[in-house]
Amino acid sequence: MDDDTYQIIGAAFEVPSRLGCGFLEAVYQEALYSEFDERGIPFRRQVEIPVFYKGKKLQTSYRTDFLCYESIVVELKAISKLGDLELAQVLNYLRATGFHKALLFNFGAKSLEHRRVVISPEFLVGKYQNHTP
Repeated sequence: MDDDTYQIIGAAFEVPSRLGCGFLEAVYQEALYSEFDERGIPFRRQVEIPVFYKGKKLQTSYRTDFLCYESIVVELKAISKLGDLELAQVLNYLRATGFHKALLFNFGAKSLEHRRVVISPEFLVGKYQNHTP
């Protein structure tokens, strides 16, 4: 695991150790924002991710919770358990951006759930265009 990913995961694990479980996603978002800031992790919040169809930008876009290090998509949930829908959402974010790494955190379970998602550049070739947010 690379150092950037390691730093993000470490920050995410600090949040439920202080807050516990049971809060809304927005509470964890704000706490993680604070943790990233305190640790000096570069990030942007609520980054719009445009979606293109046949080379045309659609009016509808995605919005990821965080973009860290200008290349790692970070998505938060506060649900009972992560499933295929949440993973598909993160994969679509990667496809839309052309980025290769994402982290999916679920603060709603009894202990923090996380998934590290990595797709190869070859997966994107010929299928998706890189339209960096």
